[in-house]
Amino acid sequence: MTVKPAPAIAVEPTERPMHALTTYQLSRYRRELEHALKALPEHVAVRELLGGKLAEVLAEQEGRRG
Repeated sequence: MTVKPAPAIAVEPTERPMHALTTYQLSRYRRELEHALKALPEHVAVRELLGGKLAEVLAEQEGRRG
């Protein structure tokens, strides 16, 4: 029985702070994080890190709406 390795997920860190990203860049970063989280198995430790980054993006987007 051969075990398949998990697919490589690449989410590039932002070059600028979250508040300095354009609306488009913020949306794109959010999409990348969401796709990475969907592709990773539940037991992978990096999910916590990505989940935290996604929470930051969501908070920034919410702050811009209000």
